[in-house]
Amino acid sequence: MPNFKIAASILSADFARLGEEVKNVVVAGADLIHFDVMDNHYVPNLTVGPLVCEALRGYGIKAPIDVHLMTEPVDSLIRDFAKAGATYITFHPEASRHIDRSLQLIRDCGCQGGLALNPATPLDYLHFVLDKLDVVLLMSVNPGFGGQKFIASVLPKISAVRQILQQHHLPALLEVDGGVNVQNVKQIAIAGCDTFIMGSALFKAGVSYEKVIAQVKKELGIK
Repeated sequence: MPNFKIAASILSADFARLGEEVKNVVVAGADLIHFDVMDNHYVPNLTVGPLVCEALRGYGIKAPIDVHLMTEPVDSLIRDFAKAGATYITFHPEASRHIDRSLQLIRDCGCQGGLALNPATPLDYLHFVLDKLDVVLLMSVNPGFGGQKFIASVLPKISAVRQILQQHHLPALLEVDGGVNVQNVKQIAIAGCDTFIMGSALFKAGVSYEKVIAQVKKELGIK
């Protein structure tokens, strides 16, 4: 059985109680804390920066922090988030002039790195930097806003990335971000995903985080 992970996206959390929210979702069983970093430039929204990451570490959050940069450029923020306590950092290849260099920078800063691909972004980028990929993040919505509906045409793309990782014996995480919920998580897993980023389906479900995560684990066959 794959080593499935659940990543809680704080974009949908209550920011007035963010430290408490993150602590509660980790206790409930989330494996990663996911940061959607938007700059109102690469995407039409503005969210959180390194200070929030640093604050959560100061609050006592020990869980891995998974930073998804929807920003342009990326290199300065890579350094800042690494210093603030990030574990994983992904960025969009369109947002970096030198993709290989940016990926190496992530590793040089002591983090694990990868690429994030929008629904219509081809997989070609992956083939030239396979040796530097610790994560591949596939967007299953168009980036910029939470609460969107899952784009089903991404499912074969997930399978294609899983095939690439298997062919090259790469242990990289394969994340899917956007519209992931209890109803479709099994289908996404069958396609090849191992790390499920959940925002509104977790934080705005209207039931406890423990119940949502238990339902996800049941769908995935996790005891």
